[in-house]
Amino acid sequence: MKEMLKMMIVLSLICGLSGVTLAALKQATAPIIEEQVLTFVQAPAIESVLHKYNNNPIKDRKKFKMDGKTITVFPAIHDGELTAVAFETSGRGYGGNIGVMVGFDIKSDTLSGIGITTMKETPGLGSRVASHGFTTQFKEHPLDSMNLKKNGGSIDAVAGATISSTGTVSAVQNAIVIFNSLKSEFAKDWS
Repeated sequence: MKEMLKMMIVLSLICGLSGVTLAALKQATAPIIEEQVLTFVQAPAIESVLHKYNNNPIKDRKKFKMDGKTITVFPAIHDGELTAVAFETSGRGYGGNIGVMVGFDIKSDTLSGIGITTMKETPGLGSRVASHGFTTQFKEHPLDSMNLKKNGGSIDAVAGATISSTGTVSAVQNAIVIFNSLKSEFAKDWS
């Protein structure tokens, strides 16, 4: 009995130390991981959805709170004036969440474009939502008619990838709600 108690105490100490070590490691590597995601995942999408800017959207990014969530917004500033913003949302696809970077033109109140950041869709089928033919439909698209054609909108779904197309459009619709809620704050923060 004494030996069993000793083993339980030793095992508990090992588990406790392992937990503390893993938590410290996660906290220490979080900024490095965030920087890698910004550089290699979000930056290409940001460049594809924001146009005509002479600032660095990644360095000028700001975080906003909405409904308990933190939204990182990347501004496009041209000659000192905020012209567009971009941020990432997600929608449910066939293989999991589809991350979509959505850009908004501030003056015309339209989409400036979308870029797919992350997805686990079926290669050659659902993954075609990241292709140029699908994503270009969103460029300069009005905010009020954002939906697939089968649902009364103007976006053509990718043939054979209805769930992926629906997930992408859902992510854009979520972004439109966020944009409309935070629009007045954008002007205050980057003026």
